[in-house]
Parts: sequence; C-alpha cells; structure tokens
Amino acid sequence: MRESGDFASASVPRHLARGAVGFGSLAASVLLIPLTGPVSLLLAPVGLLALHGCPLCWTVGLAQTLSRGRLRRSCEDGRCELTVARGPAQKEVRDRAAART
Repeated sequence: MRESGDFASASVPRHLARGAVGFGSLAASVLLIPLTGPVSLLLAPVGLLALHGCPLCWTVGLAQTLSRGRLRRSCEDGRCELTVARGPAQKEVRDRAAART
C-alpha cells in the first residue's frame, strides 16, 4: 500500500514509462475522436490511471522519484526537518563528481 501523498515510482525509467502511457492515452483519446468517434474517449481513464490521477500528480511523483534517497525528512514534536541524506548513495555521487574533475 502506498503512503498518503506519495506519487513516486520505484525508478525513474518506470515513472517515465508511466508518463508516456498516461500522456499518450490522454492525447490519443482526444485526437482519435474524428476517426473513431466518442469510443476513443475510453482511453482517457487509462491515461488518468497511468498518471495516478492527473498530469500534476505525475509531475509531483517525478520530483519525488528524483529526490528519493537524496533527502531525508524527520518529524519530532510536530516540527519537521528536511536534510540531505548521508549514506552510500551520497558517497557514490561525491566520488563520481571527484572523478570528473
């Protein structure tokens, strides 16, 4: 079960694939009306399902997917803080950056 307000995917490629299916279905549902009539509108729910609701929900999910593992949120006594995560992923990013210079 997904956490409330969490629209992220397991990986960036998976999220981009969901976006391609979602936006493609929404566009096809409108663009195919002259050829197939209102039957093409049956693609709209497929697109909305792939986007997890709406294009903005997908965009928020993309930002969450990109930031996953880089930021850490901690809440204590009704006060929440957002900090940069320290761990293997951050060490790998620093090592790559150092190798480029």
